[in-house]
Amino acid sequence: MSILLTIVPSGSAGLNNLKKKISSELTKNKGTFAVAYKDLSSGEELLINEKISFHAASTMKTPVLIEAYKQAAAGKFQIQDSILVKNEFKSIVDRSLYSLDAKDDSEVDLYTKENKKVKIYDLLYLMIIKSSNLATNLIIDLVGAKNANNTMQEMGASDIQVLRGVEDTKAYRKGLNNTTTAYDQMLIFSEMANGKIVSQESSDAMINILLDQKFNDKIPAKLPKDVKVAHKTGWITGVNHDAGIVFLPDGRKYVLVLLSKDLENDQAAVESMAKISKLIYTYFDRKTRSRTSLNRSSFGMM
Repeated sequence: MSILLTIVPSGSAGLNNLKKKISSELTKNKGTFAVAYKDLSSGEELLINEKISFHAASTMKTPVLIEAYKQAAAGKFQIQDSILVKNEFKSIVDRSLYSLDAKDDSEVDLYTKENKKVKIYDLLYLMIIKSSNLATNLIIDLVGAKNANNTMQEMGASDIQVLRGVEDTKAYRKGLNNTTTAYDQMLIFSEMANGKIVSQESSDAMINILLDQKFNDKIPAKLPKDVKVAHKTGWITGVNHDAGIVFLPDGRKYVLVLLSKDLENDQAAVESMAKISKLIYTYFDRKTRSRTSLNRSSFGMM
């Protein structure tokens, strides 16, 4: 597996050592990987294959979440409004109708509420924490995939493409897929962590949803129990992703994105991503503790 690596800033022995450990772990797997790490205090980044495009899988649900809060802030609707649950959607190819099968979804209870009204907030919550495909398509119908895509462009995340809802088979067969890069996922989560998406209030609301994520086998898997992760996963055959914000108990935080494709062994790749997350956490914790101690020592000498 070839790896293109960029480190900002350069010259850190600790960061170079971390790079070697990550590279060693990744080479245990057949597939293509991307890693993007950002210290939100210092701005230090470690980027691996950060511009390679991946099928977004369910990581596309974060841009959809962002678009919903953006439109709510603009007064188009309120997050606590209710909309009708239906299971009939239009393909972006020819506007023909298709439906989702509960057997292919990671959340099934919503299917029992067809023809009933459900709060937009509840749909957003299910879309993120249980990766509900039905909730996702209902929200995309509400906000528009093109609008979510335009918002990503406006944010500078131009390599995130939100083209369609989930299970649009005709679009999939034509190669019309939602895509992402590790760099752009890092960008949107950094903006969210800094309270710059829509507003501080909206950013906090989205983070609170992401903190309740139920699929925790990658970024959070090997971290201490008191470390919280606001994140969104995604997976299809041969593809496995995780992206989010890692919060330490004392308020320190960083963004981490782990993407993969062309996997021969999904389980082994997931285990490696969890190990990489732990490596990055250990590096960040030690480095920022040292920096905090140094700052306190300098202050005391003034």
